[in-house]
Amino acid sequence: MQTNSKVIKKPTVSILGCGWYGLALAKRLLSAGYQVKGSSTSLEKMELLSSLSIQPFLLNFQEDAIESHPEFFQTDLLLIAIPPKRNTSEQASFLGKIQKIATLAQAQKVPQVIFISSTAVYGEANAEITSLSPAIPDTASGKAMLETEQWLSANPSFTTTILRFAGLIGPGRNPGRFFAGKQNIPNGRAPVNLVHQEDCVEFTLALIEQAAFGHIYNVCSPDHPSKQVFYVKAAQQAQLPLPAFNDELLNWKIVSGAPSNTALQYQYRITDFSEWMDRNKF
Repeated sequence: MQTNSKVIKKPTVSILGCGWYGLALAKRLLSAGYQVKGSSTSLEKMELLSSLSIQPFLLNFQEDAIESHPEFFQTDLLLIAIPPKRNTSEQASFLGKIQKIATLAQAQKVPQVIFISSTAVYGEANAEITSLSPAIPDTASGKAMLETEQWLSANPSFTTTILRFAGLIGPGRNPGRFFAGKQNIPNGRAPVNLVHQEDCVEFTLALIEQAAFGHIYNVCSPDHPSKQVFYVKAAQQAQLPLPAFNDELLNWKIVSGAPSNTALQYQYRITDFSEWMDRNKF
């Protein structure tokens, strides 16, 4: 006796920006059975993407060099993972770049957009921060991110989901290097707000699998050791010159995933940075 089992086709995902996070996400989505399109501004990256079975696209949205392909935007879900660079001109033109991208997405009727943002949109609030807290950025990059979030969320052509990542650590981002050898570093007792690449990827996958779109999510480890404890140990593990922090608490924040993350029932993989560093020698 034969039974008919309906095969549910997983959505196609286009990842705009296959960098440190985007490439790791693309690999994970492929392993979960998704068709993945990936973009880069580098010709060299095209061969790598193709070798991983990621459909490669060379895209560029700089003001003086716009290069795009409609096929990339023929997708069920567009994930934008191209944070503004640190220079002032890039931050000032960031919204315009995203608007060009959104225009192409609208033309192909993309239904879902995920925008990778940052917890920098909150500034140092001297409080615990949730996704419902007011965003009051105190840096140029934070302001550029918030402006872009708001513009995308107001666009009626697609549903926008915002992922606000905390400070990123993981492969190739050794936290011991951040302050190695520096002295008299202020604010040593301030809590850290960090998230490992693995949790960034797995959280995004959980969001897509559950189709929990249209919300703002803070993506941050629940572990918040002080800067002086975390970065001294990270430098020790990496066998780098130890930093010295001033034992003081100035401006700070603790980023919480509540309440929206609770709906996903996501369990963070890295929940104890001290234990994680003991297992991962640099």
